[in-house]
Amino acid sequence: MNSFFGNKKAICVFVLPTVVIFSVIVFAPILMSAWYSLLDWNGISKAKFIGFANYPRLFSDPRTLNSIINSLLFVGASVFIQLPVSLILALILAGSIKGEALYRTVYFIPVVISTTVIGQLWIKIYNADYGLLNAFLAGAGLEHLAQDWLGQRKTALGSVFIPILWQYVGYHMLILYAGAKSISGEIYEAAKIDGSTGIKTAFRITIPLMTPVLKVSLTLSVIGALKVFDLVYVLTGGGPFFSTETPSTLMYTMIFDSFQYGYGSSISIFIIAECLVLSMAVNRIFKAVNPEES
Repeated sequence: MNSFFGNKKAICVFVLPTVVIFSVIVFAPILMSAWYSLLDWNGISKAKFIGFANYPRLFSDPRTLNSIINSLLFVGASVFIQLPVSLILALILAGSIKGEALYRTVYFIPVVISTTVIGQLWIKIYNADYGLLNAFLAGAGLEHLAQDWLGQRKTALGSVFIPILWQYVGYHMLILYAGAKSISGEIYEAAKIDGSTGIKTAFRITIPLMTPVLKVSLTLSVIGALKVFDLVYVLTGGGPFFSTETPSTLMYTMIFDSFQYGYGSSISIFIIAECLVLSMAVNRIFKAVNPEES
């Protein structure tokens, strides 16, 4: 067995199919998008090579800048709202409460539901005429707060954020829950003998020991926020008046509606670069906080 795993040729034979498939599915589209971003092309007529001319437009087009700001706001909401809620739920469930398995399943259900179904559900909730939210406000005597939540610029962006945050709370909760459960019970027994309370134990033992899992969850949260597309497209399509547009929805619009393949591809490359830079930033932050990890 040891000689088999020490055989580099055998390893290459087994790894090669995965490398080929991964390259075709991931790297080839990225390289194609990088090439298209250097063109002025509508997808039909002959393409014109314009070099990097599409990229300065990213930072001079108000519509593109607005979409970037929206995605960064969503990153903030994911990091400072979604993850703390997920962490709290994970710590509560990891405490072996009654009905732990049931709660774990219930919280995870939104993750496995189709995004289109979730989008349609929240469209009904937000509906100005018969929506559950306005009905609840009316029942609570707050009729003056009822409005068209997805149809106004002042409320549309926040209304889009809420379903996305809600859908993936269970996803991050499960990751963090697994990390909390992996901590040895002997550590908690020793802390209990020393007189450590539940909250003190969570902040001084559980959360510090969950640092690797927290880094994974934070990285996934940031990347997911930067490339969010599906629920935004289902709920508003980027409207009203581009107020909920993100780089991903703008990329889709530019390529498939405006037939600006070059500019749309440059947005896709920007999204990849943005995800890479922020992922590296998260990694550096965790290394600074916990040098032993490096």
